[in-house]
Formats: sequence, C-alpha cells, structure tokens
Amino acid sequence: MKTLRLILGDQLNHSHSWFRSDDADTLYFIAEMRQETDYVRHHIQKVVAFFEAMQAFAEWLQARGKQVIHYRLDHPDNTQKLGTNIANLVHSHGIQKFEYQQPDEYRLDQQLQQLADDLSIESEAFDSEHFLTGRDELARFFDGKKSLLMESFYRHMRRQHNVLMDGDAPTGGEWNYDKSNRKKWKGEPAIPHERGFRKDVRETLQRIEQAGVQTFGQIDALHFSWPTTREDCLKVLRHFCTHLLVHFGDFQDAMDPDETYLFHSRLSFAMNCKLLHPREVIDAVIAHWQQNKDTISINEVEGFVRQILGWREYMRGVYWREMPGYARCNRLQNHNSLPDFYWTADTRMNCLHQAIKNSLEHAYAHHIQRLMITGNFALLTQVHPDQVDAWYLGIYIDAIEWVEITNTRGMSQFADGGLVATKPYISSGSYINKMSNYCQDCHYNVKEKTGEDACPFNSLYWNFLAEKREYFNENPRMAMMLSLLDKMDSEELADLKKRARQIIHAPDTF
Repeated sequence: MKTLRLILGDQLNHSHSWFRSDDADTLYFIAEMRQETDYVRHHIQKVVAFFEAMQAFAEWLQARGKQVIHYRLDHPDNTQKLGTNIANLVHSHGIQKFEYQQPDEYRLDQQLQQLADDLSIESEAFDSEHFLTGRDELARFFDGKKSLLMESFYRHMRRQHNVLMDGDAPTGGEWNYDKSNRKKWKGEPAIPHERGFRKDVRETLQRIEQAGVQTFGQIDALHFSWPTTREDCLKVLRHFCTHLLVHFGDFQDAMDPDETYLFHSRLSFAMNCKLLHPREVIDAVIAHWQQNKDTISINEVEGFVRQILGWREYMRGVYWREMPGYARCNRLQNHNSLPDFYWTADTRMNCLHQAIKNSLEHAYAHHIQRLMITGNFALLTQVHPDQVDAWYLGIYIDAIEWVEITNTRGMSQFADGGLVATKPYISSGSYINKMSNYCQDCHYNVKEKTGEDACPFNSLYWNFLAEKREYFNENPRMAMMLSLLDKMDSEELADLKKRARQIIHAPDTF
C-alpha cells in the first residue's frame, strides 16, 4: 500500500515512531504554504525559523533513506493550500492511504478531519508523541471540580511523572518556590551569553520576500541566532543548564532594557516545533541540578519545571477543553483598538517601548514582559481580545495558537472571566518599577498618579477597577483592591478617570 504522510511545520519530532520502520512505500510531505504564512501577520523571524527548521528536517529524513516531497513557497506544484496539495499528491502518486499526526491547532484539526473525509482513500490520524498528556487528560482531571486550578494539576503531573518527588513528598519539602523567584536584576550576577551558532538565512528570507508574504519585525539574515536543527536546540539546552539555570528562578520575573533574555532558556520554539521533547528538557535540567546542588538551589529548578510540566501542559489541556468557543471569549466586554505603537514601539512609556522594541527586534519577550507590560496595558486600556490575540500570535517565534490563545485570553486579558486566572493580572506602575529598570529612564514619573508627567499605568489601573468592578465583586482575591477603591476620595478618583480616558482615547500620543 502506497502511503502519504503529512508532517506539519510544528511536528518536527525526530523520535516519532513513524521514522523507526522500513517504509519504502511511504512518501513524507512537508510544505511551506501561504495558508500558514497568511492566516495572521507573522514576525519575519518566526516565518524564517519555521521554514529553516522544516528544510533541515526534510534533509534529515532524506539522509535516512526516506522519500520526501518538500514544497517550498516557489515550488511550481504548490497550490499554497493544504487540502489541494494533498489531493493532488494522492492523485499524481497513486496514494492508497493518507496519514497525519494530530495537529495542535483547532483550525488545522478541523481541516484535516474534513480532508480525510473527502479523500476517496483510507486515512488515519496518529498522536504527535510529544506532550506528556493527552488532549483530554486535563478535562478528565477537572471533571466535577469547581475550578481549573493550575497548581492542583501541576502537583498531579509531578506525582504522575515522578518529577522532583521524594516518594509521595515534593523534593525540598515544597511544591512551589514562586515566592523565591521574584528578584530584580541590577546588573549582577553577570549573564553568560550563548555564542554557538549564527546562520546565514538570506536564501530563505529572499524566498519569503519574493513571494510577497506580509510580515513585520526585524531580522539579521547573516547572523540568525534561533535554533532550527536538533543539534542547535541541544546546544541551547546545554548552554542553559551549564550557564543560566543557576540564576533562572531568582530572576525569572525580572526585566531589564539592556538584556534581551536574562537567564531565560530560549527553548520554547525548539519545544513548540517538537525538535526537543519536554521530558527530555526536564530530565536534562534536573540531572544538571543533581550534579551541582552545591551551587544551584532547588527554586531555580522547580521554577523552570513548573513552566513546562505545569503551565505548558495545562494550557494545552485548557485549549482542547474549551475550543472553539474559547476564541470568542470577551467576558469583560472590551472593544477598544490596539494602539499603533504595538507595531512600532514608538511610545514615551519606556517599559512598553523596551518590551515592544525587544519583541520587534528578536521575536521574543519573556512571560513577565508579555503579561505585565504589553498585556497589562492592553487590558487596562480595554482592547478587544481579538486584536490582542492577533498581535501575540504573530509577533512571537514560539506562538502557536494552543499556547498563545490560552495565555492571552485567559492569563493576560481575563477574557474567559477567570477560567484560567483567579484574578486579572493588572498593576499600576509600582510593580513594573519593582521588577525592572524601565522606570528610571522613562518620560513619565512612576510615583505620580495624575498630571502630564504621571505614569499612565497608575490612572489606568484605578479606572479599570472602577469601570469593571461589577465583574470582580464576588472575587475574594480582588477584595482588598476594591476596598481601597471604595475608600478613595471622590475627587481623586474623578481625576484618575479623566486622565485614564485621555490615555484610552489617544494612546499613541503617550
């Protein structure tokens, strides 16, 4: 039986069982398609990284004797659409069976199910063999429970996979060391920068530009530094373990205008396109810690493990539990437009300028920059979550909908009404000042609430609480802030609201 197997751009799993067998009658199909470059406007580095990784994976398969059909954007037979490409290959190669790995995005899952139904041949879907949970595991775990508390799921995962466990107890005596991971970085300790690979991606960039793909952001095509091969990804993992893990937990929430990555791993793209397996990453980090317990504290390791074993698997589970309705969530009824400076970084608010500039230059920002800078401002100015979704999905190299939308609609924008987050992640300028060096060089005064020089986050914060309080009256985690709001002098609150309205109505002038 002649078989056609589809490999999507985020299914580059070298360890998949597909590749262990003798499959002389199997064709593997990998394709660059406008369908995928155009459904949202992407950062140029994101498109280049996926195309480079797909090319390297196709070559890896060919080196192992596999028959590979690799369509680039400019291939004459490329229809730029998944359905017609598959149908044409089935016809032209006499394919008798179509196989694919279950996609991680709902839209592609629906498209492939429909395609399989439409084909007049046998078809079969396989697991991607990447995640530590099945699509429905989280839904089953929380069945009958009142809330989807991530911490309880995280502890379940620790027990189930025997990660950082001493028998039935968590290693070190605590499940979560988050309180130890909130230090502000002040220039010390020094950050060892990764110096491994710098690739020339001009050919891929030229192909994208000649095709007329609309992208944004910047790229150094001569010195592209994202890992797009398995070897590169392992280098980044080793660098993180050897040089960065020792301070990762301490400074994982810190922000600095002169440091792009601080002590973060840069492994999210590698995992999200499946070049690295999450258990592989977890095991490597824990093994390094066990060999260096005299210099590396457990809070550094637990904070990293929680992001992968906890949040990553949790967000995927929420995605498959709640889609497709989750993509329409707007429980706070926010309808404003995303400011233009999200595409240019042209704002006098230094924290936003730095976080967006970093994103445009590197297709990257770490979780606190996304949550408490760009996401915080978007929520406080009551931007429609559709627009926030599109920006986050396009700008970050690791953004695939299953992980982006749950973090955006849930964690960042509270658009799901509290399904993921127990309270909205909002703050005035004081938190930003506490965790970063942004405020000291800002045009605005973080200590001022009203007036021309006042930090916009301060008035926006209190205005948001006043305007949205009906959504939070029954939320115990908001009780203290609502109590302070109630005690505020009416004239002061009126001034704060007036200042906030000026910012909301003309954010690009600030």
